[in-house]
Amino acid sequence: MTILTVNKKELEKKVGKITKVLEDKITMMGTPVEEVTEDELSVEIFPNRPDLLSLGNLARAINQFSGGGKIANFKINKPEKDYVVTIDSSVKAVRPYTVCAIVKGLRFTNEKIKEMIDIQEKLHNSIGRKRKKLAIGIYPLNKISLPIRFIAKKPGEIKFLPLEARQEMTGTQILRGHPAGREYAHLLDGKEVFPIFIDANNKILSMPPIINSAETGRIDEKTREVFIECSGHNLAYLKKCMNIILATIDDMGGKIYEMNIKDSKEGNFVSPDMSCEELNFEIKNIEKTLGIKLGEKEIKNYLGRMGIGYENRARNSVPSKLGNRFPSSSGKGKSIALIPAYRTDILHWVDLTEEIAIAYGYENFKPEIPDISTIAFEDPVGKTKRIIGNILAGLGFLEASSFHLVTKKNIKKMHFDYNNFIEVEDSKTGRDVLRMDMLTNLLQVLSENSDAGYPQKIFEMGQVFLRSDLENSGTGVDEVERLAMVLINEKANFTELKQAIDYLFKMLGKEYTLENVENSNYILGRCGKVIVDGKDVGFIGEVAPRVLKNWKIKMPTVAMEIDLGFLFQ
Repeated sequence: MTILTVNKKELEKKVGKITKVLEDKITMMGTPVEEVTEDELSVEIFPNRPDLLSLGNLARAINQFSGGGKIANFKINKPEKDYVVTIDSSVKAVRPYTVCAIVKGLRFTNEKIKEMIDIQEKLHNSIGRKRKKLAIGIYPLNKISLPIRFIAKKPGEIKFLPLEARQEMTGTQILRGHPAGREYAHLLDGKEVFPIFIDANNKILSMPPIINSAETGRIDEKTREVFIECSGHNLAYLKKCMNIILATIDDMGGKIYEMNIKDSKEGNFVSPDMSCEELNFEIKNIEKTLGIKLGEKEIKNYLGRMGIGYENRARNSVPSKLGNRFPSSSGKGKSIALIPAYRTDILHWVDLTEEIAIAYGYENFKPEIPDISTIAFEDPVGKTKRIIGNILAGLGFLEASSFHLVTKKNIKKMHFDYNNFIEVEDSKTGRDVLRMDMLTNLLQVLSENSDAGYPQKIFEMGQVFLRSDLENSGTGVDEVERLAMVLINEKANFTELKQAIDYLFKMLGKEYTLENVENSNYILGRCGKVIVDGKDVGFIGEVAPRVLKNWKIKMPTVAMEIDLGFLFQ
């Protein structure tokens, strides 16, 4: 969560006087008021609402929640001549995507500049994961010559004067000698080339995700037109982040212009796209979930208070972008929610249900005691997993909790010949297949924590998803409970992890045997098949150098993954 502190007087110009009643409304909106002083108001912004991380966007949401604000509608102007950004193939290996926009007609004040810098840094540290997933750059357009290229060069070939520096520095020198370079050096560590934005005159604008150029990367009160870019590894995240920034700038009175993004590998597109996304839903599902009766007029009102539009569209009309995933059972048409371009948290009708519950008011729900009598007991599977977790925690292992959704690319880093993927339709992120093992995610955890202390000992219990061999399986997918353990240090070996497994099985009152087996994911002669009651339940072994190289893991790693079905029978 993030604390947003805004100028109280500036906020009151947009929403009216901050009274106790309005403070309560702001809190009930899902942004608890932390402190109100004579000059400032501080609210708590939860991770699911990064769009509220600016005064303008917060004010818009408060007005909508109070019933006096309209659904946001953004006018985007067509690109003018040379409004082009070309993504060079050289950058694909280090930071492959960017989205961009140009904004004119700005009247920056000191307060507005602070607001822009504040939301930029808060987005970096929240959805940007401290610039790892995305980085944002804002530049005065009058100091730039269009068109612009996004390319990568060797660190020694990059030379410019970074912000807060006294002399020109190379890419390598920035990482070693500049405060921002030292702080974010790990993001480019080990890369042969660094990404840069350069203009038509070969001026370097910035070296993302580290630092802007002092010549072309600083806005001030005289700036009237800006070029904005957002670069990173996930195009969907970048588009949403750009929309959040532009929603803030639109509130400042800026005129937004599109840019043509030329990407020979991924395909050309126009940025930004601030049109609403459409999500079909059934009113009866929301009524059932909340336990209240709601008419279409009430649904429209409650969604409107959360800044979300509503339409009832004829059943034979053009389908929405998200597809008719929840077709209406009535003959009246389809209920469609219009999700603003800056909202990142509405992916499913259940999310709409939460929005309606907030607008309805949790204080208005009447608790009822169910007319049933039951005796509770702990789920046997959950109990067993809790016992295993306690045993492994006692051995110094930390429990991880990763996503069920992964990418094909990550799976193939270990299982290079695996192709029997279970794909997800309309995935809203780069993760588009269900995981078929646990180790892929644990190796990713190790790869992303290479700067942490060693040894690292982690485990995870959860479900993996495999195609079913049974004709009457229903879904065609088997959900299998598994346990995976990974141990990494400079002397990690088979014996060290086997000792931990010996203790685990002893505490569970189970016996197992190991049988030597060849597996391309493990070092030859250092891999064993785990057998319980005569059945193969998994593998243990020292991870092969090929796999470690794919994950950029530089220390010996030993891993185990087993099915837990033998414990639940």
